[in-house]
Amino acid sequence: MPDPVAPVLDVLAGLPAHRREVFAARVERWLPDLEAALAPLYADPAAVRDRLLGLAAQAFAARSDDLHALDLRRQLAPDWFQRPETIGYAAYAERFAGDLAGVADRAAYLQGLGVRYLHLMPLLLPRPAPNDGGYAVMDYRTVRPDLGTVEDLRHLTSELRGQGISLCLDLVLNHVAREHEWARRARAGEQRYRDYFLVFEDRELPDAYERTLPEVFPDFAPGSFSFDEELDGWVWTTFNDYQWDVDWSNPDVLCEYADIILELANHGVEVFRLDAIAFTWKRMGTSCQNQPEVHDLTQALRTVARIACPATLFKAEAIVGPQDLVAYLGRGRHHGKVSDLAYHNSLMVQVWSMLASQDVALASHALRQLPAPPSTTAWVTYARCHDDIGWAIDDADAAAVGVTGHGHRAFLSDFYSGDFPGSWARGLVFQENEQTRDRRISGSLASLAGLEVGDPLAPARIRLVHALVLGHGGLPVLWMGDELGLLTDPDWDAVPEHAEDNRWAHRPVMPWPADGGDLPDEHGVNADLRRLLAARRALPHLHAAVASEVLQPRDPGVLLVARRHPLGTMLGAYNVTPRPAHVPGEVLDSVGLVAGRVVDRVTGRRPRSGQTWDHAVELDPYQAVWLTLEP
Repeated sequence: MPDPVAPVLDVLAGLPAHRREVFAARVERWLPDLEAALAPLYADPAAVRDRLLGLAAQAFAARSDDLHALDLRRQLAPDWFQRPETIGYAAYAERFAGDLAGVADRAAYLQGLGVRYLHLMPLLLPRPAPNDGGYAVMDYRTVRPDLGTVEDLRHLTSELRGQGISLCLDLVLNHVAREHEWARRARAGEQRYRDYFLVFEDRELPDAYERTLPEVFPDFAPGSFSFDEELDGWVWTTFNDYQWDVDWSNPDVLCEYADIILELANHGVEVFRLDAIAFTWKRMGTSCQNQPEVHDLTQALRTVARIACPATLFKAEAIVGPQDLVAYLGRGRHHGKVSDLAYHNSLMVQVWSMLASQDVALASHALRQLPAPPSTTAWVTYARCHDDIGWAIDDADAAAVGVTGHGHRAFLSDFYSGDFPGSWARGLVFQENEQTRDRRISGSLASLAGLEVGDPLAPARIRLVHALVLGHGGLPVLWMGDELGLLTDPDWDAVPEHAEDNRWAHRPVMPWPADGGDLPDEHGVNADLRRLLAARRALPHLHAAVASEVLQPRDPGVLLVARRHPLGTMLGAYNVTPRPAHVPGEVLDSVGLVAGRVVDRVTGRRPRSGQTWDHAVELDPYQAVWLTLEP
């Protein structure tokens, strides 16, 4: 066993020999990555390394037999989350089923839908409202009392594991609630805990930082620093004045979070959504986002988890510019060594942009600019999530196709708020910046796609959105209610603590029938989705290790995406317009398909082929096809 493990031998002494051998082998495998991550961060990286190895050993020794067995299965099938049969689902536990016990009771519904990954929104103990929707955590080791207890969490993860479903839980990395124990002890005068935060005696340094810091919530939380009388200083608060940013340059903070991750992993949590990860490292003269040290921190945490509980995955909640995004899955020396999953925010934005503009030029250009992620990782693809939609349209991408970024963002806000003439969308404006007129949009998928106003093409539009997300590879995640076409909740502000945040409009309560019958599917949205999910499961081309190649469009209304697999190419073609369109036969030829000999895997039939278009594949309004050679 390597020398740095010597301090942990006593911790492992009571374990069977084979367990000690496994731990030693993992340390030998992962120690170089741990040391490489710590070296740029801390003055004494060896001391931090030994502390982290000690924490890993304690967690490994305490891990249950069934979780050790899960670790083994995951190590034998490390691509489990990349496979086309893996579908995700995200929800608030209380909106989905009341509490954690209720979610456990509904696990069969999720399993029947094909879900293999369940993300439950913040369920660790937050401060009393307001608490940023649960992202102001007061105690990482306690479950919200209205949802249950830690024992309920352990029961839930066990029940989900039995159904083949992995639980994803939010871990807020950038900040804690002002009421968190660390903050309370800092306010009480304990220097150790004051050093967990970024505290300044006067405004000199905060003012210098703020010259380059963007505001996250300009309407109700302007600025990035707040004065706290008990602390007698200005504390860094990127988001709200009750969310105190922690100082990751202090190794004590890294060790605290590593210990939290290991404890929750031993409760059966398999995936951690690393919330606000982009903000964790501060540097004067920058936006204090996407700093290189962020990836060193992630690599250190991931490596500790690989040693103690390798069934664990990390998902980066990095809603950043397209050119910064791939770094969260690993570039350069961090290639494949940081997060396993990252949100494909750009795809989500471009899906809605294409539908509003009825044009794929911007999306095709922007998506082609993204480098392919490491083959061992996956994008999380999605049409909606719990959050608002921010129109992350890059100015350079917009200019490349002859539009202005500001103008297109304004158009999208007008369109999806229903203010643009002829719009079928009904969203709500969230967080308007009065100076720039930038606006974000809240609303459910169905309402944004036109179902709320009764547009007859809305079901086809919803089906297309799901096909775009499911057909792009990665790990597709459905937002609760979107599988049913639920509309924006008209009573979203009835709960007093929700009244100032219209994002609750797309977080409705799941309409479980009182008689235990089937959930409503008035417009066939659920049936359409289930057919798409079944088609996806049968397509090895949609394994996340296979890159998505966005082709130059031939028709301005049809997005073309090729996925070249050893078994042959799959061509996804998506008509984003309310008009018929086609895919020329020469496009099929260019990717190794043969016009007249392809099958649409969405329907299982040959697509319609027009003789006047050189055997072109004809597309109905808003139709999606997944084309492969016939068997």
